[in-house]
Amino acid sequence: MGDTMYGLIGKIISQPGQRDALIAILLEGLTEMPGCLSYIVAADPTDPDAIWVTEVWVSQADHQASLALPAVQRAIAAGRPLIAGFGERFETIPVGGFGMVG
Repeated sequence: MGDTMYGLIGKIISQPGQRDALIAILLEGLTEMPGCLSYIVAADPTDPDAIWVTEVWVSQADHQASLALPAVQRAIAAGRPLIAGFGERFETIPVGGFGMVG
């Protein structure tokens, strides 16, 4: 299982009325992230304050390493005041699909 990909699907709840601003920060933080095959930020159609982030990584280690990248650190610092909380969080083992590279 050491060479399996790592997937993460998570829900972020923004402060009321701050979803678009938080989405902009999340997308801005997406510079060079080694090992990231897919990082999709989506607005929840039923909750005006909810965001879903779907990630696919070459490995869990690559995901962990990304958290230390300067651009990601800046996005976390900028986004934190706009976050009210977190919802569901699911870890997956991606096996393929459309839109993934690698």
